[in-house]
Amino acid sequence: MSAVRLVRIAATRCGPPTSANGGWTAGLLAGLLLEHAGQLSGVPVTVTLRRPPPLDVDLPVRLTGDDARATATLQGPPGDGNAEDAPPVAIAVLDQSAAVSPVSPVDVTTAAAAERRFTGLRDHPFPTCFVCGTARTAGDGLRLQPGRVDGGRTACTWTPHPNFSGRDGRTDPASVWAALDCPGGWTTDLSGRPLVLGRMTALVHRQPAGGEQLVVVGRHLDTEGRKTRTATTVYDAAGGIVGRADQLWISVDPATFR
Repeated sequence: MSAVRLVRIAATRCGPPTSANGGWTAGLLAGLLLEHAGQLSGVPVTVTLRRPPPLDVDLPVRLTGDDARATATLQGPPGDGNAEDAPPVAIAVLDQSAAVSPVSPVDVTTAAAAERRFTGLRDHPFPTCFVCGTARTAGDGLRLQPGRVDGGRTACTWTPHPNFSGRDGRTDPASVWAALDCPGGWTTDLSGRPLVLGRMTALVHRQPAGGEQLVVVGRHLDTEGRKTRTATTVYDAAGGIVGRADQLWISVDPATFR
């Protein structure tokens, strides 16, 4: 059975200043799809971003048993079948066969030290980014600062703010997807060669508690032309995997988003 939901991405969830953060948007769609399919967790979802997700507008999301499709405009009343003809913004699909390999972990001390090498502190293409923006404050954004460690990896700490938790005290899944986003991009020269998310496959094992101490690790996989592939993993203090993801990034001119 299909259904149509309207969602609105607040301007506070931006990546570039005029579009939504890719990881957060992907996590929002993934959550809607998993809920509609009756899957709470443990299933990988692949989200492809077809165009910059707009902010502060109603986006219709058509849900089926296998995918969730966000469109740019609603061509008619929800459920009348016309929304599927609108331009796609993003498409999420259940991806049972996806093999999302974890990035090898680092300890909290190493991750905290890496934050001092976060190049975005000196030169950030999108300083208002919800995930890694230097213009954001705690509770207004995730404030991740992934710095280089070794072997093409980045690392940083993450203590989810209660602002991003539900009534049960657990961090919302879209914020976990967001945390799995930018630390991958910063494994490259993101200041000199800005990237935006094109596709992300993620598997969230659990929603961490607000205030829990976590470590996020990213790894560069390869770059070919305008495309870069990366991987990320969120670990808890005991070394357990909270979530893991693979990403495909596309290099862009940051002026496009001003």
